[in-house]
Amino acid sequence: METISCKVKGMNCTSCALTVSRYLQNRGMQDVQVSFATEELSFTAPTGADSQKVLKGINDLGYQVVMPDEQAPKAAFLHSLVFKFYVCLVFTAPLLLHMWVKWPWLHDPMVQLALSTPVFLIGLWHFGRSAYRSITNGMANMDVLITMGATAAYAYSLMGTALHMGPDYMFYETTAAIITLVFLGNLLEERSVKQTTTAITALAKMQVTTARLIHEEHGHEHFHEVDNQTLRPGDRVLVNTGDKIPMDGTIYWGSGTVNESMITGESTPVHRKEKDKVIGGTILEDGSLKMFVTATGKDTVLSYIIELVKQAQGGKPPMQRLADRISAIFVPLVLCISMVTFLGWWLIGQTTPAAAMMRSIAVLVIACPCAMGLATPAAVMVGLGRAARNGILIKGAQTLEAFRSIRYVVFDKTGTLTTGKLQLGNYRYFDMTEEAFKIIVYSLEKYSSHPIARSIATQWKGHGEKPLQQVREYKGRGMQAQDEEGNQWQLGSYIMAQQATEDDGHSIYLLRNGQLAGWIDFTDELRPDAAAAIQTLKKAGIKPVLLSGDTARKCREMAQLVGIEEVYAEQTPEQKLQKIDALQQTAPVAMVGDGINDAPALAKAAIGISLSDATHVAMQSANVVLLHNSLSALPLAMGLGKHTYLTIKQNLFWAFIYNVVAIPVAALGILSPIVGASIMAVSDIVLAINSVRLRYKRVI
Repeated sequence: METISCKVKGMNCTSCALTVSRYLQNRGMQDVQVSFATEELSFTAPTGADSQKVLKGINDLGYQVVMPDEQAPKAAFLHSLVFKFYVCLVFTAPLLLHMWVKWPWLHDPMVQLALSTPVFLIGLWHFGRSAYRSITNGMANMDVLITMGATAAYAYSLMGTALHMGPDYMFYETTAAIITLVFLGNLLEERSVKQTTTAITALAKMQVTTARLIHEEHGHEHFHEVDNQTLRPGDRVLVNTGDKIPMDGTIYWGSGTVNESMITGESTPVHRKEKDKVIGGTILEDGSLKMFVTATGKDTVLSYIIELVKQAQGGKPPMQRLADRISAIFVPLVLCISMVTFLGWWLIGQTTPAAAMMRSIAVLVIACPCAMGLATPAAVMVGLGRAARNGILIKGAQTLEAFRSIRYVVFDKTGTLTTGKLQLGNYRYFDMTEEAFKIIVYSLEKYSSHPIARSIATQWKGHGEKPLQQVREYKGRGMQAQDEEGNQWQLGSYIMAQQATEDDGHSIYLLRNGQLAGWIDFTDELRPDAAAAIQTLKKAGIKPVLLSGDTARKCREMAQLVGIEEVYAEQTPEQKLQKIDALQQTAPVAMVGDGINDAPALAKAAIGISLSDATHVAMQSANVVLLHNSLSALPLAMGLGKHTYLTIKQNLFWAFIYNVVAIPVAALGILSPIVGASIMAVSDIVLAINSVRLRYKRVI
């Protein structure tokens, strides 16, 4: 299996994206994700498939594949939609003018032929080539309808001119108006949909900056400016007030306040000092610092965010599948309806061939498969973009749709409802010195990424280290190891120590050869926004649940502080998994956690939600990451998910109703082809505008 990601130039509307998508699916490609707005394409080629031949096939469709290591050629203005539209408009305006003024020269068939021919040829070059390629690949697109409608009107008029059949056979203005209005619609759609990708564009711009690279010469530091893309891990850079931090790194000198709002959504600048990590693309508002570069290119936090948002935007939630199935048969169905309309009016309705043909053309040009293709991507792009701007990273369009049905939100305690920045309290040791106690505790905890372990390791690091063997971490319980003398050491929660003591009132316990050797208490600060977030969820009809490996007494105290009634304490990772499964039997569940022991439950829940200071495993297991470590973003994430789903429903309803109503109206002869083309041009804009509303709409 080979995953291929690239850009596809030349996609002018959602119909193009559907054409590329169907082409790849028909050739056995899997996980196809294509976005006309961002020109991004990714798919998985099965083992043995000739991916280069497949990519060449996309080029043969009339598009241009640009691989990540290639430089896309700058599109010539003469080939742009803007140029084609304005050229066509210049010739079309006089043709439409003849419908209202009586200037004899405007009614001359040869003048009308001369004005409409350039428009027809431009339209045939643009839409006709696309139509031909789509038909030869067995995937008729919207351009087939436009080409057939314009060609029928032009050919009919040309025949009338050649045979001197009179004004009843003159429909040159119809030919020109159809092509010009569709160009206008494509242009407006392109600009409207691009508005939905502003969040990605803004994040991408943050990646481009310069850096002051530090190098030593004769014992003195010197600085010179370089492009940040040339930096490598281990390089040292200087960042001054007002500078953009060039890449992810760790501060080794100085301090300052950093504006991380574009990454985390947190508007208040944060103070960063020596040994703190900083994120590339954020801005140093005050101070001066020197840092080691720790990650560059695709390994940075910013690149990770951009890539995940792009992947999510290219995904299709389940609601889109019905629209895709209908779109697959839409063009052939419209062609059949158009033919039936022509034959019906001519043979049964007793109209002239000209009148029958105009109604048939109206059916062709008013139909809009693009609306069904645009309905979901436009809403998803805006929803994901707003989430990204507010420090909410949502992995996959399916997650947005899943939010609507969530009825339970399950919270871990330590590091989730609390800050995880534990303060060391009382501790006691038995049959050893205080120094030996601290050394063995540090030696065990340095192997764990649990918030308690990280806190101890940070505070007791300077006391030395005891060599240990066979170190193992038991999720939800603690650490176990053996020293050089053969002693078995265990350090963990009361679950690990309950055979050695009945006192369950401490945070962690140390056991030597199964006997209690000491205990430690920690105090953990409640997240200031936890209670408010939980109250907001309860008002929205969502039931909060506390699910923790901590003692029952501590869990009950925490639940009372934040307003949670349902509590499950002293749970192992396996028991957490079972509890999530049991809750999901009644209603979909979202799980919020931060540790290794939460990873299985995060993966099992309908939606797994992690904080950005969580362990790497937890973040990988989660569907949603709250980048600014604040639970206040949780109600916004859920609100955005529900309202994005609502917007998708509204868009699909409009797309279906528009076509269901417009096509029969055109077939009945109520609309002319020119009016039909105008309405079709507007239909996609309605969806884009409705989707952009989501950027400003109140969702909680």
